[in-house]
Amino acid sequence: MSGAAWVRDRLTSAGWRVQIADARKAKAVASLAVKTDIIDARVLAELARRDLVPELWVPSLDDRALKERLLRRMHLVRLRTSAKNRAQGILTQWGVKLAFKRLAAPDASKLLERRGVPEVWRRSVAEAVAVVELLDGRLRPLERELRPLALADPRVELLRSIPGLGDLLGLTFAAEIGDVSRFPSARKLVGYSGLSPRVSQSGESSRTGRLSKAGPGLLRWAAVEAAQNAYRPTNPWHALYRDVKTRTGGKSNPAKAAVARKILIAAWHVLSLQEPFKASRPRDATVTANSRFALAEVRPN
Repeated sequence: MSGAAWVRDRLTSAGWRVQIADARKAKAVASLAVKTDIIDARVLAELARRDLVPELWVPSLDDRALKERLLRRMHLVRLRTSAKNRAQGILTQWGVKLAFKRLAAPDASKLLERRGVPEVWRRSVAEAVAVVELLDGRLRPLERELRPLALADPRVELLRSIPGLGDLLGLTFAAEIGDVSRFPSARKLVGYSGLSPRVSQSGESSRTGRLSKAGPGLLRWAAVEAAQNAYRPTNPWHALYRDVKTRTGGKSNPAKAAVARKILIAAWHVLSLQEPFKASRPRDATVTANSRFALAEVRPN
């Protein structure tokens, strides 16, 4: 929305009735061959006169403040992940594989020296570890500030029942989704997040491409973060993760995106039904030895 929400707040406080139109939907309602600012203003005025403006949902100021804090946390977590990946990437150049916690130990430099890592690269690893420690120090007070808000939100309590969602990711889901009744179906929520792949159709051919990434980045990031543990066999979407990863040549990102879509679908059902998450029974469940069954009797004609 850029600064549209700020302009809306200022005009609303002055007594104006303000509507923020969804640009993509407005274009679909009133497509124009020639576009200028004057023509666009006239079209929007006509849509407003007929009460046909595809209005964009604007959260309240308090909700936007919460989202800003969650965006700050996302930014810090991304920087921390980048620093960790940087340290591991340096070690792979010298055939060394160590857990990051081991790199933060006091004797890590001597250990890397014994493993044959030169001093220049050891210093780069130490810088990455120092960056992670700095970011951890910035994250801790922010997370202490956000956690009580998560515990006081009944939506977060429901969302925590979904595997992969904790207090803070659940709060991120709740803040980004807002009123779940805005989405008539779970498919609409997935499309809103930008995790749906682009579809190119021409005649009888249809091809799916990259993710649209048209929605809020915070919700998309939270859904992918919740899908990080799908590689574990205990995860209810492990089979989906494994199948997609196999079909895409061992790539994990498409598999995580597929699981993230499932998590969003589960979140929509949990919030819509106001019931905790219940994993469905796996399709390839084997029949146990003590299972009872009976064959239908076939009578000759």
